[in-house]
Amino acid sequence: MNEGEQTVQQVIELEDAELAPILFGSHDRHLRTIRSALGVTLTARNGLLRIEGKESQVKKAVEVFNRLLEIVRKYKMLKDKEVEEVINAVETGKKLITPSRWTEVDIKGVSVRPRTEGQAKYVEAIMANDLVFCIGPAGTGKTYLAVAMALSALRTGELKKIILARPAIEAGEKLGFLPGDIQAKVNPYLRPLYDALEDMMEVSQVRKYIENDIIEILPLAFMRGRTLNEAFIILDEAQNCTVRQMKTFLTRLGVKGKVVVTGDITQVDLPPGEPSGLIDVQQRLKDVKGVAYMYLTKKDIVRHRLVQDIVEAYGSKD
Repeated sequence: MNEGEQTVQQVIELEDAELAPILFGSHDRHLRTIRSALGVTLTARNGLLRIEGKESQVKKAVEVFNRLLEIVRKYKMLKDKEVEEVINAVETGKKLITPSRWTEVDIKGVSVRPRTEGQAKYVEAIMANDLVFCIGPAGTGKTYLAVAMALSALRTGELKKIILARPAIEAGEKLGFLPGDIQAKVNPYLRPLYDALEDMMEVSQVRKYIENDIIEILPLAFMRGRTLNEAFIILDEAQNCTVRQMKTFLTRLGVKGKVVVTGDITQVDLPPGEPSGLIDVQQRLKDVKGVAYMYLTKKDIVRHRLVQDIVEAYGSKD
């Protein structure tokens, strides 16, 4: 703040009286947070919010309130964390990733939300389309966000079942030669899907959902012949599907269903000469209405900071 700045005031008119208590927070706690962070004086009366202070700070405060009003109008609620995030975004000049309530899945006290602009567009694509393909390197949240949105849709009653599938490509057609029952044979290939679920739910709850067939985790081969209505279906590591397997999987989509297909086309493990169904489908379904393609990049990697450097070091050819 410049010492020579003049003191100014600006008024924001709240067109809907119901927005004020949400925007201001219980006992005006949101107003106190903004007042303390930006050093402005705030006065609310008769649907008007008066902001007074140094010119640069008043300008920031107006931007903060305008962004918060967008959230309030859309969701009819406002969390303390969102107020803090908006203030930080305005103070630092960073782009704000507006949260989607569909991704607000409680992970032991913390909610899952997009953390990059690419992830936010991915979430929006899932909300707007029945079939979404998300392609990108490891660590970009492709599967994690899809699982979070599936759980959210389940909890809100949007959909009634979650199917998580993965091709067991490492086993090829030789699952029968592995020791143990079928569950023991395929579990190593499905473990990452269990890990994602157990990050967001208590293990006992995951087990209960699986026992009641509310959540199914299974190899891609087990999807053949099924039609799944009102289900959120996620196919992970789809770069390892053949063209025929991709067709078989996509035709499982039932009434009121949603499908998300994720993969990294730089990490195909199919035998030489066997085309990847994930590469093939991009051209095959490019003009089909209701199908969206999202491409995440190293900028969307949200794992350890070294992962981004590792991905870059290896490049797209390895």
